[in-house]
Amino acid sequence: MKELMELIKSNMKQYTMIIVLICITAFFQFATGGILLLPQNVANLVQQNAYVVILAVGMMICILTGGNIDLSVGSLVAFIGAMCGSLMIGKGMNMWLVIILCFGVAVLAGAWHGFWIAQFGIPAFIATLSGMLVFRGLTYYILKGQTYFSYPDQFLALTTGFIKDYIGGEGSSIHITTIVIGVGAVAIYIISEMLKRRQQKKYGLGMLSLKFFVAKLILLSGVILAFSVIMAMYKGMPIVLVPVVVIVIVYSFIMNNTVGGRYVYALGGNQKAAHLSGIHDKKVLFLTYVNMAFLAAIAGLVFTARLNAASPKAGESFELDAIAACYIGGASATGGVGTIIGALIGALVMGLLNNGMSILGVEIDIQMVVKGLVLLLAVVIDIIQKNRVRG
Repeated sequence: MKELMELIKSNMKQYTMIIVLICITAFFQFATGGILLLPQNVANLVQQNAYVVILAVGMMICILTGGNIDLSVGSLVAFIGAMCGSLMIGKGMNMWLVIILCFGVAVLAGAWHGFWIAQFGIPAFIATLSGMLVFRGLTYYILKGQTYFSYPDQFLALTTGFIKDYIGGEGSSIHITTIVIGVGAVAIYIISEMLKRRQQKKYGLGMLSLKFFVAKLILLSGVILAFSVIMAMYKGMPIVLVPVVVIVIVYSFIMNNTVGGRYVYALGGNQKAAHLSGIHDKKVLFLTYVNMAFLAAIAGLVFTARLNAASPKAGESFELDAIAACYIGGASATGGVGTIIGALIGALVMGLLNNGMSILGVEIDIQMVVKGLVLLLAVVIDIIQKNRVRG
């Protein structure tokens, strides 16, 4: 028990939000009469919140560099959608060429922000606030007040719909392929954790006792399998889950196991000390905003495909959802603290609140109040944890 309390105390904010996530799920499952965890609603949750997870991953890295944020991502999502609509539908251009152009423009946008932030020291929220206005204006200019509908089926197939059941076939009541994917994911997770534990033991690093390690494996494996079974009872695994999972895994590896990830954390911990230790802080900042724009382009494509429309109002407040997800998931307001998994947890909390309150018929104004209070709670927990460390 003492070890468990020490573990929770050392990771207070992240574990607190996991408990909050479980409590929110249980509350809405009861309050909605079991609707929340119905297979169809879980699939809707995944599809509706995929863009939030993608944006939150990029935003978390921005915040880690020193509490910096990117206010332009919502407008950039709308701009990417407008580009797709104008070029694919309006001009009939090849889908892959349009997607390449969208990523190219997004990278240039990120480079533009990164240039002013890194080279001239302009505060990130000012530089990206400028970008928010610029890209929203360009979106209005491209669309000229109209909305593009009916994107090509080939484009929609990239992120919408569900993975085909290659094993059970169309007549099967259970999506066997999804079950197999879930079992495979559990196997990969267990193997990776065991390899990680062996490395920790080899280099004498601190690690969980065997009983807590096994308990962790059983708990998370159970969650993965339960999710797979729920999805298998509907139409299977949503296609959009593939890029989301890949992004979370790849960026978690980068932040935890590469020199670049260590540089980001060092920069957020103390930028001056990081610079004096030889870290090219300007380059790290520059690449951080290029990366954020790249992920915003992916989110823009995902969101546009889900709606099958490009609207001048698309992407409004997306940046706030991503920022809130990061702080709810354990990011520190001053930078240097936070994880990609934390951003995922924060996005899930936001998604469950939105979905649960919508099912219950809670009005949008009350929903905003609740989400605001949850965000405040997350920041308060961060401050309390820091004060305890200092004390």
